[in-house]
Amino acid sequence: MDNLKLSLKKYFGFNDFKNHQESVIKNLLEGNDSFVIMPTGGGKSLCYQLPALIMEGTTIVISPLIALMKNQVDLLRANSPDNSIAHVLNSTLSKKQILTVKEDVTSKKTKILFVAPETLSKNETIEFLKSIKISFLAIDEAHCISEWGHDFRPEYRKIRDVIDEIDSNVKLMALTATATPKVQDDIIKNLKINNSKLFTSSFNRPNLFYEVRGKDDKTDLNLIKFIKSNLNQSGIIYCLSRKTVENLSELLNINGILSLPYHAGLEKKIREENQDKFLNDDCNIIVATIAFGMGIDKPDVRFVIHYDVPKSIEGYYQETGRAGRDGVLSHCLMYYSDEDADKLEKLLSQKKSSEREIGVMLLKEVKNFAKSSISRRKYLLSYFGEKYNPNIHNDQDMDDNSKNPKQKINAFKELRFLVNNFFKSDKKILLKELISNLTSYKENETNSDFWKTLITHCIVDNIFKRDINNIGSIKITDYGRGYLDTINKYEISTDNDFNVEKKSKQANVKSGVVDNELMNKLMLLRKDIAKKNSLPPYAILQEFSLEDMTYKYPTSIEEFKNINGVGEGKVKKFANYFIKLIQEYIDENKIHKPDGIILRTSGEKSSKKLSLIQNIDKKISLDEISDSRGIPFNELISELESIVFSGTKIDIDYYLEEILDDDQQEELKEYFLESQSEHIKDAMIEFNGDYDEEELRLYRIKFINDASN
Repeated sequence: MDNLKLSLKKYFGFNDFKNHQESVIKNLLEGNDSFVIMPTGGGKSLCYQLPALIMEGTTIVISPLIALMKNQVDLLRANSPDNSIAHVLNSTLSKKQILTVKEDVTSKKTKILFVAPETLSKNETIEFLKSIKISFLAIDEAHCISEWGHDFRPEYRKIRDVIDEIDSNVKLMALTATATPKVQDDIIKNLKINNSKLFTSSFNRPNLFYEVRGKDDKTDLNLIKFIKSNLNQSGIIYCLSRKTVENLSELLNINGILSLPYHAGLEKKIREENQDKFLNDDCNIIVATIAFGMGIDKPDVRFVIHYDVPKSIEGYYQETGRAGRDGVLSHCLMYYSDEDADKLEKLLSQKKSSEREIGVMLLKEVKNFAKSSISRRKYLLSYFGEKYNPNIHNDQDMDDNSKNPKQKINAFKELRFLVNNFFKSDKKILLKELISNLTSYKENETNSDFWKTLITHCIVDNIFKRDINNIGSIKITDYGRGYLDTINKYEISTDNDFNVEKKSKQANVKSGVVDNELMNKLMLLRKDIAKKNSLPPYAILQEFSLEDMTYKYPTSIEEFKNINGVGEGKVKKFANYFIKLIQEYIDENKIHKPDGIILRTSGEKSSKKLSLIQNIDKKISLDEISDSRGIPFNELISELESIVFSGTKIDIDYYLEEILDDDQQEELKEYFLESQSEHIKDAMIEFNGDYDEEELRLYRIKFINDASN
């Protein structure tokens, strides 16, 4: 065993290196700069930790996150008898702590010093580092240097100037998990490491299954089903906002799934406690913003879910890379909607022009990835500049597109048209202009979506390639030119259209999912109950509540409570009648009920409902409530309808007395008592303009409240 392997065993307990670790370390020991690209979990940290421990002097590691630094220091100290082996130098330290760190470094006890880029640029830090022997300098998360990276930090752009001030001859090691060819080029130029040796590990994670689902009104239920099908497995759910994190974590807990939130807005102590509970398997699910995960090495994360659209492919890749680090099959699920993507784009519009332009282009790549019917893995590898090799990348059926391939069409004719008319030379072409020209070209009748799909396939298949010096531009490859000369077939499949899928599902709910036979029986039962109580049927339950029963088949009080428009009042009065009928219907028709997972909603709506009821109890004018809540008056009426229709009693007589006299109220009472219709439009036809819509809706609220609640 050579000396390096002996050192590896001594300091870390491993017998063998993995990926390019050994080559990277040898290159450094030979006095050369290194540029290391390894996927998340690939062992980047050891590339600088081991040489730091065996080389003379102190290694300076520049790292962007305090949590990441702390994690690294804790791990190094755990492997050493002396806590002085590693330190951090950042804004969290007191003057006394900074003094201790500097003393340990000066006395040569400290082998690795983690420094934040902001701290590095301070004059006092520069002067201190000038006074010590630096073995080499490592820049972790080096993609932060590039404006085209997913996590650009302006402070990283200054690192080279600071290094030159400290020691221009010091050897550098730049490390990142995610870097497109453009970002790689930026890192090399900015750090001036043109002669560095590049070590690139494959971006392929063969044990990860990639899936994208459309996001719609059933997503929360879908999510709960997914998690319950992976019972007792560790998972991370990423959301874009702190509010979504809090709400989703609450929703999961209400539905019997223990989860903890994690975001920068939580107190430091709570964040650390939640993180530790997740790492120690005291809680399997963490719902988090992207603030969570950097430096977190939990090998058995079995799924990573993106509840919201990620901002970039790089971010998505890094976050999904936290799944399955132990090599066991793990699931990466993204929920996508154009609506979410549009919201992100709207937020980008508030940023300065250069940042906005970059953000929009990165987001477009996410859209393309989500909608594309190409193998997810093939797409990801292409994005990071790695050629897909089916003989090496054994990923059969390891993503939703590969597992359920869409029908393919031969687009060779269109490809030849595209190349012959726009790629006769080797010049680069701006993609946006190309699409515009294609759709307006006289001889062409094909729409822009088709051309976008074809070009995406061509980029992934290396017929075209992105121009790293002119972002947004593409040019033809030598392979692409040769392809047209040797092959007369090019098959592509149309993109996934999640919005169409969403609409069809909603339409299907109305037409195909409703059990019409059961619906008729429920309508008759409602009519019978209404007759016995001398009430119109709609005063018992609204039609949409009956419809919901035909999907869910509630056969218990608990299940009945989850029917849309049913509150405690309706449960007490009518639940048993409907449950009995539904159970008999199930037995007679041998119906297999849904899987029993019924979404229970969070308490946010409940608290708003309580607040509204309290305001009404105080007899506060509805106009005033509308203004104070910042919602239109018709929306306030909708909230009141929801409360009353579900069986909760509220008294709005005080307000009605202001807008309707006694005769008018008596006339309306008589109408609603005799009417068989629950629709306001029928009432408006009946009264032919004598009352406006708001007056009719408000009196109907009073009527149902008095009659059936």
